[in-house]
Amino acid sequence: MKTLDVQAAYALLNDALMHYQGRPVGTVAALDPDGPAAANYEECFIRDFIPAALVFLNDGRSEIVRNFLETVLHLRTHGRLTAGHETQPGVMPASFKVVADAEGNESLTADFGERAIGRVAPVDSMMWWMLLLHAYAQSTGDTEFSERRELQRTMREIMELCLRDAFEVFPTLLVPDGSFMIDRRMGVYGHPLEIQALFYGVLQTAGEWLRPMPDAVAIIKAAMKRKQTLRTYVRIFYWLDLERLNEIHRFSVEEFGTGSVNMLNINPDSIPPRIEEWFPEQGGFFVGNLGPGRMDFRFFAQGNLLSVLFGLATEQQAHELFRLYDAKWDELVGHMPVKICYPALEGAAWHLLTGSDPKNVPWSYHNGGNWPALLWPFVAAALRAGRRDLAERACDLAGGRLLADQWPEYYDGKKGRLLGRRANINQIWSASSYILSRQLLEDESRLALFPRDPNA
Repeated sequence: MKTLDVQAAYALLNDALMHYQGRPVGTVAALDPDGPAAANYEECFIRDFIPAALVFLNDGRSEIVRNFLETVLHLRTHGRLTAGHETQPGVMPASFKVVADAEGNESLTADFGERAIGRVAPVDSMMWWMLLLHAYAQSTGDTEFSERRELQRTMREIMELCLRDAFEVFPTLLVPDGSFMIDRRMGVYGHPLEIQALFYGVLQTAGEWLRPMPDAVAIIKAAMKRKQTLRTYVRIFYWLDLERLNEIHRFSVEEFGTGSVNMLNINPDSIPPRIEEWFPEQGGFFVGNLGPGRMDFRFFAQGNLLSVLFGLATEQQAHELFRLYDAKWDELVGHMPVKICYPALEGAAWHLLTGSDPKNVPWSYHNGGNWPALLWPFVAAALRAGRRDLAERACDLAGGRLLADQWPEYYDGKKGRLLGRRANINQIWSASSYILSRQLLEDESRLALFPRDPNA
């Protein structure tokens, strides 16, 4: 029997369904009775729809997910001009909406980044679309759908875009600031962890669902090679624990040649003093970003949790991540799971790295806010790591408060005690993440919806 909080979340989710020509094709982002804080919250965001889609799959309502996949595919394949040029093949829209004219004729419009804050095209949309295709096929057994010519072509184009040669030698994927969940300027340009985790999941998906046709064989081979090198690279160079911190602390700089230890020329003086004081004796995490002469020591939840979920992290690293969560619960979770990043940028760092963004003030929104939408990856990753106790603790902490606060978008404050100052209420992402978390706790076999290399 569904509890009152789950019943309320389902009611909100069903009310949010978006229909096109009589078919449900997604959900709007929020149903705030006072009107959304942003006009595009009346649209369906590809990223935001993921937990709702997984809920529908678990409930046997797979036709909604199939309609969504087809709708996004239609929007992508019919081309788009953005800022005077055509988008690259493989790029998916960030969001879409249904528009009706005076006669009631419906049409679809999509945002490929031309209406976004900062006008940045989304990188993660195409990745979430492929990951959802994997979940749909896993849940329904409908392999004929994934083998359709247009879907196979789309997957190939996505992989061609991601595997394209660039002027660098790293196996990680280079992306601009603001191109994923943190879609405002936060100093995460370069090779942010979240994109690398998504990239790894997509590489695994390509290996499973791309058919070895003549025009795909080379792509599949390149994807499998890239997956292996990416996994090794992230596990070694992004990982941080006390042992690794000591190594970095003693790094020499200006090393040349293949035998160098400090390959990326990280200056030990760039280690924030707080790190040594904050780190517990046991536990670790993947740093937020890594590049030439640059290591971002901030903790970003989504990238770490997806790394565990998709198998980018080793079993030991997954175990150590949740030892860190256990030891630093007040800072990384607080009163509402889960804090998006820690610590927040403050003072001059906030001014310089966010451009004095008034929405990303310290301990708010993307700058250290707490997001209920991150509950489902936390629960899923905790179950993968064998920490059901922490998954249940987070879910129990969220349920009653989310219902009482009317499913807000995010919370503010160092411990997430304050309702977000500009947060929408009745946020569908928050409600569906809570339902999905409960579903995963009820049946851990549902973790099969997420790609994972059994040999990793």
